[in-house]
Amino acid sequence: MAPFTLRWGIISTGWIAERVVSDLLEDPSTRDAIDVAHKIVAVGSRSIEKAQKFVDEFVKGDKSIKAYGTYEEVYADKFLLQAKCHLIGTPHTYHYTNALDALKAKKHVLCEKPVTCNSAELRSLIAVAKENNVFFTEALWTRFQPLTKKVKEIIDSGVLGLPVVVHADFSNDFGIDSACRVLERGVTTADRNPELPLTHRMLDPKLGGGAILDLYTILTLYEHPANKRTKPAIITAAMYKTPRTGVDCNTSYTLTFAPNSETGSTLAAQAVLSCSMNVTSHSPGVVIRFQKGTIVVAAPVPVPSSFVVQYFTEGRPGNIEREETYKFEYVGTGWHFQADDMARCIRDGKIESELWSHDKSILEMEVFDEVRRQGGYKLPDGVEKVL
Repeated sequence: MAPFTLRWGIISTGWIAERVVSDLLEDPSTRDAIDVAHKIVAVGSRSIEKAQKFVDEFVKGDKSIKAYGTYEEVYADKFLLQAKCHLIGTPHTYHYTNALDALKAKKHVLCEKPVTCNSAELRSLIAVAKENNVFFTEALWTRFQPLTKKVKEIIDSGVLGLPVVVHADFSNDFGIDSACRVLERGVTTADRNPELPLTHRMLDPKLGGGAILDLYTILTLYEHPANKRTKPAIITAAMYKTPRTGVDCNTSYTLTFAPNSETGSTLAAQAVLSCSMNVTSHSPGVVIRFQKGTIVVAAPVPVPSSFVVQYFTEGRPGNIEREETYKFEYVGTGWHFQADDMARCIRDGKIESELWSHDKSILEMEVFDEVRRQGGYKLPDGVEKVL
């Protein structure tokens, strides 16, 4: 049987679009995906020249691909009747409008993280997706990588007992007040400008700038079988906002999960999380501490290549009896695994993915809403389209 081919319309032509398209063009058989395939059929940008340049540079100049100077033309493309528009590259505050337009055009949508500015916008998009019976999800691509799946398998097996504490940090040094800054392409360079421009997406509050909205957390505790999908009982947060524009520069927050007789949860654990945009992440990126051992995930958090499982000696907590190291290699940079999952979901008539379902994105945004509230970080009037 021929593989199911998902036709893609690319919205925006930024760095993320470059990376995703490069992965989509990789031969699926290199990752043992023999049942699905991907085809780029349209690219939309703010000008047709930019869209065509993207096609020429990153889609090997494929003449069958339509280049459009507006996003609306991509939504209306007759060749995209059974495809989804991948909303990538646009600033965070444009996600709601872009996704809404695509969903109303009855297109399946993968929206780059953070999916929206707040949980109200997200709930609105999910309602529209269900109304139009189309697939909709947030681009939490790390959740779909083989390494993450293996980590989750070990957690759920119970071999380490219940999780107790999750420590995770996701940071990048954007050089907001230094001549040495990290560009979006991940290359550290000495920039002639003494500071990052105030209009940069990480500094401009009108673009949803700040570290917190670039942070995602794989909800290890929320997904744990013992938790029964129970939301955290307590959220505590602290935030330092850069005086340059008032966006969050350094944020730390703790999610406390407690036993709940109404839901049946028996999990008592915490997640201690931090994110910054003026310092690089440290390694390890994630440490998950259990009753009987520890899982240590190497940095970088978005695309780790290895993790270590430490097993404690029975009756001697903290004494490491043995370690197992898991390493993962594959062709591409890891974006294609979620694309494959999407293709299967759409093929099978699903409107959400089991691995990153709507309730997980909603919880993520609800946490972000509360962290911003406690930190006194309010987006400018008009940025949030739904309140």
